[in-house]
Amino acid sequence: MVDAGLAGRTVLVTGGAGGIGAAISRAFAREGARVVVHYLAEQPSAPDGVSWEHAVPGGATALAAELGGVAVSADLAAPDAAATLFDAAGPVDVLVNNAAHCESPDTVDALTAGGLERHYRVNAIAPALLTAELARRAGDPPPCVVNISTDAARAFSGQLGYGTSKAALEAFTRAAALDLGPRGIRVNAVAPGPVQTGWMTDELVEQVRAIVPLGRPGDPEDIADAVVFLASRQARWITGQVLQVAGGHAL
Repeated sequence: MVDAGLAGRTVLVTGGAGGIGAAISRAFAREGARVVVHYLAEQPSAPDGVSWEHAVPGGATALAAELGGVAVSADLAAPDAAATLFDAAGPVDVLVNNAAHCESPDTVDALTAGGLERHYRVNAIAPALLTAELARRAGDPPPCVVNISTDAARAFSGQLGYGTSKAALEAFTRAAALDLGPRGIRVNAVAPGPVQTGWMTDELVEQVRAIVPLGRPGDPEDIADAVVFLASRQARWITGQVLQVAGGHAL
């Protein structure tokens, strides 16, 4: 058995209560880590003509209790969210920037300043500010960061704001790795392909099977295992990387 060296470490997972985030939270708990499950307590109403393409799951407090951790609410679009989260979490050893904003329509013709701002605030600006806060409060041993990107960062029709904000997150991953490397702080990212978290119909699952070389959609645990690896001692000399976990999709 491989010891990931995460027992007793504190892991902050943004958007950690549902889907991929919940799988990540559980995976770290299995390694003996103390998990801080971030969640958004209440989702604001979407503007007219806009639909949120993500859910805000309940159950964060129950999940944190199940894992022996804590649940902390914060709106990542707020400028003071980073300080709020870290004040509540205490010293953090691993930051997983998993929370995301996705809305539709998100085509070129539908782009608005408000839509772009909503995507970038949660998907790029918040992870950057959280990483900066982590670095300011870093102890010894140095912490690490794992950002969650997406295949759409490579180019995806119909996901302009979402995809480009995630591409910005990947660029930040590389830049922060260079900036923080001398302090021993590693910054990496995982880019999932199509993952079944309940949103795919049976018909869509079959379509995904046809375009993914490994022949199936991803499971949340596929992503969680990659995140744990990048946070583990086995990845101690890996930084600035975007690991595509997609079964070969969008190569």
